[in-house]
Amino acid sequence: MIGLASDHAGFELKQFVKQYLDEKGLEYKDYGTYSEESCDYPDFAHALALGMKDGECERGIAICGSGEGISMTLNKHQHIRAALVWSPEIAGLTRQHNDANVLVMPGRFISTDTARQIMDLFLTTEFEGGRHVRRVAKIVVQQ
Repeated sequence: MIGLASDHAGFELKQFVKQYLDEKGLEYKDYGTYSEESCDYPDFAHALALGMKDGECERGIAICGSGEGISMTLNKHQHIRAALVWSPEIAGLTRQHNDANVLVMPGRFISTDTARQIMDLFLTTEFEGGRHVRRVAKIVVQQ
């Protein structure tokens, strides 16, 4: 199960993401927003992160205008490793090296063709493990 979240600026691309996931036969849960009406990205980022924490979905895809705000919000949650991705190459690397569990895309800055290529790699690339396990483990802040 893949969780989805966006604000108004990411809504149009999120609709494309749903179409893509339907084509691939992949299940998803949409945590909002549900229109292009102005809204606040943290509301939907937190909903996605909590859905992942509760086991409702294993991975996520989140979108806002630049990708920055929703990514920052998601990464406040200790169990989330959200990666802002603008190119297919980065999508693969963020899975291989960082075990990213949320793909964040900038809705106002990439085409649907680029988004498709990014999702193809993000959803099929496995975490390499090895030396990266140690690095990923150090991401969580120990207080």
